[in-house]
Amino acid sequence: MLRWMLVVLLALIIFSGLHPWLQKLGFGRLPGDFRFRLFGREWFIPITSTLLLSMLASLIAKWL
Repeated sequence: MLRWMLVVLLALIIFSGLHPWLQKLGFGRLPGDFRFRLFGREWFIPITSTLLLSMLASLIAKWL
């Protein structure tokens, strides 16, 4: 379970770095991607996009 939590954490970090580029492709606006304002700052939690990108990375890893 710890391994999956690390994978999801790394995917979130990578996704946040690639967010402007991926948003042009439609990622980040899927159902399950949360965006809200709290304490004067906008927060973004891309749960669905992270799961899709993780599944895609898993398929590529199995294929290679």
